[in-house]
Amino acid sequence: MPKIQLTENEKRDILKYIENNKPLPEKYRWILFEDRKQVELVWQGKTTETIKTVLPFQTIEVVDEPRAEDTKDAKEKTQQTLFDFDDRGRQIAGWTNKLIWGDNKLILSSLKSGPLREEIEKAGGLKLIYIDPPFDVGADFSMKVEIGDDELTKKPNVLEELAYRDTWGKGADSFIAMIYERLSLMRDLLADNGSIYVHCDGRVNGYVRLVLDELFGKDNFRNEIIWKYTGSLAPNFDFSRKHDTIFRYSKSKDVIFNPLYTPYAEGAIARFDKEDEKGRFKITYRDGKEYKTYMKEGKRLEDVWDIPILMKNDKDFTNYPTQKPNKLIENIIKASSNEGDLVADLFCGSGTTLAVAEKLGRKWIGSDLGKFSIHTTRKRMIGVQREMKKSGKDFRAFEILNLGKYERQHYIGVNPDLREEQKQKQLAQKEADFVKLITRAYKAEPIENFKTFVAKKAGRLVAIGPINLPTSRLFVEEVINECIEKQITKVDILSFEFEMGLFPKIQEEAKAKGIDLALKHIPREVFDKRAIEKNQIQFHDVSYIEVKPHVKSAGKRTPGTVAVELTDFSVFYNQDIVDNVVESLRKGADKVLVENGNIIKIAKDKDGVVTREVLTKKWTDWIDYWAVDFNFESKREIVRVQNDDGEFEERWTGDYVFENEWQSFRTKKDRSIELKSVAHECEVGRRKIAVKVVDIFGNDTMKVIEVNI
Repeated sequence: MPKIQLTENEKRDILKYIENNKPLPEKYRWILFEDRKQVELVWQGKTTETIKTVLPFQTIEVVDEPRAEDTKDAKEKTQQTLFDFDDRGRQIAGWTNKLIWGDNKLILSSLKSGPLREEIEKAGGLKLIYIDPPFDVGADFSMKVEIGDDELTKKPNVLEELAYRDTWGKGADSFIAMIYERLSLMRDLLADNGSIYVHCDGRVNGYVRLVLDELFGKDNFRNEIIWKYTGSLAPNFDFSRKHDTIFRYSKSKDVIFNPLYTPYAEGAIARFDKEDEKGRFKITYRDGKEYKTYMKEGKRLEDVWDIPILMKNDKDFTNYPTQKPNKLIENIIKASSNEGDLVADLFCGSGTTLAVAEKLGRKWIGSDLGKFSIHTTRKRMIGVQREMKKSGKDFRAFEILNLGKYERQHYIGVNPDLREEQKQKQLAQKEADFVKLITRAYKAEPIENFKTFVAKKAGRLVAIGPINLPTSRLFVEEVINECIEKQITKVDILSFEFEMGLFPKIQEEAKAKGIDLALKHIPREVFDKRAIEKNQIQFHDVSYIEVKPHVKSAGKRTPGTVAVELTDFSVFYNQDIVDNVVESLRKGADKVLVENGNIIKIAKDKDGVVTREVLTKKWTDWIDYWAVDFNFESKREIVRVQNDDGEFEERWTGDYVFENEWQSFRTKKDRSIELKSVAHECEVGRRKIAVKVVDIFGNDTMKVIEVNI
């Protein structure tokens, strides 16, 4: 490094600035740091360090047989050209597509350095990433949920809300910091011949371009694609905004690229003449004009794409606010990947990238922070599977993953590098600290001198289940025993997860002993202290599912079958406070809200008279989707975790994977839902059947029943 030459005046000047705790003038940057880049994006708190956390992925559901109508249909194995199958007609070999719920920073870090990286490399490596991150400072991320002829505005949960808003919480700095770290992780995950496409608009494209230049290198900039569309008019003092920008960068010079062509207008060409000495075709148009081209298949696609935005009558319309047209994503996937390649969308929204990738024969990974996004994508991908199955095309299984209890451990700060015994001690201390945080979020008052109770609220005592395990029957029985011992009659148990089959039997048992027992879910939002400070945390009761099995025993010549009928479902949600809505409602306006498990339409007429109408007329109005696993506990949930030697090893979590074998759900065009499954052929003997219900907000509840065939 060359010796720095400073005059005495310059030395005194620098010392003066340092002593007064003031920043040095810009000129000293070039004097002191000659090797720094001439052009560089700098923001407050900039760091090139990225998260290194690696967490195991938990498989919570597998879908690879979309709506088998009977067992024979399931065993036809329409995908057998691609995969091997078990005796249930389920894929047991080949890449399984991944739909992951959670913070994509943790997901990317775990994909990059965790055991799934090996699986990605075996699948050929990640060839293409497309992202459409939240870049609209004033965007409303609410969803429209249909209730009969009305619509309910579903707000994002608090974690989503804070994630989106905090992207802009400190202006451009926070957006750049968010996107920089994630793009850095994506670059490291991308194959050497892969490409990344980043979707943005005029508000952030300057920042995004500079970040991409720094991370991928200016020499790897490939295109600035302009997506030209139609839309609403701009204010009178602006030109109408009619385009978004999509930046395309490669990992290296050796990059996959397939030119695309726009077909010539039908009827416009009179004839193609033979090639000339340069290999060009001469085209003669019907109007007499001539044109020479190398491309007989059409005009080569350029970097301005004129593609209409989605309209409500489009068959692929999902009512998801950030949904993009299939054609836009189709161009990207066709241009920068080949059939069988692996593509990813880490802000997948309604799942357009994944749906198009499946139809084009690509493998895929998708992730999103929003649970409603994951549910929307699940329904959409099942729809794609059904469509492909109907037309005789191959499709892949997909699994829904999350970081589950490991993500919760990460949020409370357990050091993953500790040995197991030390880790458990630290976890116990962290859990004790976290109990205080949950108590505060629940707006309860801490109490002492109880075995199981930690707080009280409105005349009810409060117990909190473990952070890293489902609350078990044993824990609840301990709570009930202490109630009997100390004559306690009203209890709330808060938990992230409850043991399968616990509800509602345990409540009925408690009621018989004179105890009013309420089981409530702890929302993920408690991991954000700001949400607690703003009183934004809402706990809700465990949803109630009632099912009836229809069993036909096996005969001498006929196999046994079981069908499942959904007979009841109840929820208890609150989204808005009615009095606040009434006060803020304009005359002649109305609003749909949720109160005590009912969806209510509040209207204020021109005279200020307020009326209420309950829109959820029956329990089925709450159901958006339900599915059945006819042989639950046949597939153990296995995770790969690092042992003390740093090696990855497989461990059973103690839980089972829900294998989605039959499902019914509402779509934009068909709002009906079936309440009885098909009869499923089963072997003789006892078995457990799992039923999963997803409500209109995207929250899922599962019930396990036991039958004897």
